[in-house]
Amino acid sequence: MKRLKKIHIHREGTQTLIVGFLGLLILNVALFYGFGTKIPFYIVLGVSVIVYGIVVNFFRCPIRLYGKDTTKTVVAPADGKIVVVEEVEENEYFHDRRIQVSIFMSLTNVHANWYPVDGTVKLVSHQNGKYMKAWLPKASLDNERSTIVIETPEGVEILVRQIAGAMARRIVTYAIPGDACYIDEHLGFIKFGSRVDVFLPLGTDVKVALGQSTTGNQTVIAHLA
Repeated sequence: MKRLKKIHIHREGTQTLIVGFLGLLILNVALFYGFGTKIPFYIVLGVSVIVYGIVVNFFRCPIRLYGKDTTKTVVAPADGKIVVVEEVEENEYFHDRRIQVSIFMSLTNVHANWYPVDGTVKLVSHQNGKYMKAWLPKASLDNERSTIVIETPEGVEILVRQIAGAMARRIVTYAIPGDACYIDEHLGFIKFGSRVDVFLPLGTDVKVALGQSTTGNQTVIAHLA
């Protein structure tokens, strides 16, 4: 049975955690020496520990290896919950019918994103937009987003879309057009609540259902025809 390896802090969180720690440290030191009573200090200290713990938890990044045959396999690009599994009209790149599988990441989920398939990056684009709640259907087209198109070794094109949410204000995408990409590699990172869509060809054998929880780079969401 496969065992997930150690967890570390994602590099996207380093600056946030350092600045946050220093800010909370200064605040708590000022409260400790600035009041005759220590009650405000203890209250703020408790809140600071909880908030900082949540932020540290958000930026955790498990080191995961899929460890199985990746041929025609599509794995979950993110931790979260399946909120969409349906046939849709994809009009941004394919301009035809596709199967959309969407994963919503809550504040408590790991927010690193993995490549869902092996292949070659064909396209990377970024579109500015709104910051609606990421689980809403219109978020896929109306919210700020990054689109990555990957061609598998069999010549099948897969579209992955990183979508900002109501709290997410920064999408980081590592994919570069022309680069080879592999399951087990990070595609990017989305900060503070978001969603990832995957658009698959019709005829794909989808392996997940609405409401199902996913583990990035571990859960098989589909097998390509």
